Amino acid sequence: MTLHSTAFFASSKSDSAFDDLSASLRDPRPHPTEDALVQLGRALMTELVDVISDTALEDFQTILGEALIGAFHSAAGRIERDADRARDTMRSLQRDFDGSEAADVELQEATATARAGDAATQAAELIRDAASDTWTIATGEVWTAWRGSRRGTFLTAAQLEAKQAIRAVRNRRAGEQDPGGPIVAFRGAPTADTQEDAGRIFDALNWAKQEWPDMALATTGAKGSEKLAIRWAQQKGVKLILARADFDAHGKAAPFRANDQLIALEPEICLTLVQSVDRARGEQRPFGPALNLGQKAMENGMRHMPIKARAA
Repeated sequence: MTLHSTAFFASSKSDSAFDDLSASLRDPRPHPTEDALVQLGRALMTELVDVISDTALEDFQTILGEALIGAFHSAAGRIERDADRARDTMRSLQRDFDGSEAADVELQEATATARAGDAATQAAELIRDAASDTWTIATGEVWTAWRGSRRGTFLTAAQLEAKQAIRAVRNRRAGEQDPGGPIVAFRGAPTADTQEDAGRIFDALNWAKQEWPDMALATTGAKGSEKLAIRWAQQKGVKLILARADFDAHGKAAPFRANDQLIALEPEICLTLVQSVDRARGEQRPFGPALNLGQKAMENGMRHMPIKARAA
């Protein structure tokens, strides 16, 4: 017995990588299409927002919305780990393959398990990303993975934990966890969340992308201006590196420890927005962590560009 060829499907490829993969599995049961999975993610989030909006649960909308998206993110990770175990089995069977029919059957079964897991992982990611997009459109909030890396499916943006990215920079390993290009770091005030702030942040990031077309954006994912920067990265298909502030481990020093992680990424430039540029906000206290990142950039011989209001 030999592994089934997938040559039959080469002449009938669709525009969807997921649909092509699921079709090649030759499972007698049909897979849902990519369009159906995307619609499912949108419908689930739309239903959640519609039900809890303008009710007493609205105060908990962010927690509930992020929990729904996070559930599919966690499911994708669990399925992928099972598929990886099947691939480990495949490698072992290939190494010890003796040509017998029993060994051949085992290899086929492990291969089928791994490929089915790959399809299920992609399915969960499609639902997750569609729900995440719908959440952003409905609420203006941006969901980011609580832990680990978020690998985009039909999105091109990827979100990487800072520790993974730092390790990749140091080791220059090829693969998904390598930022793959120059890094632009950004820290901004949580109160800088107005339309005028968004315009200045997007202007600065668009300039950076012109300077470094294959840039990755590194930030801590804090609310306000950094969420606006994350939204820009998603819209532009820019890889995103998250250096999260770990308050459990570092307490009040957590935002500054996060800055250390950003500096360790060796960014080409550090962009900072220490306060809202919207003059209607009046006098504001500069945001300490953004000031701190600018200081650390200069101390380490890195470029620093503060974002300021447009000239009157």
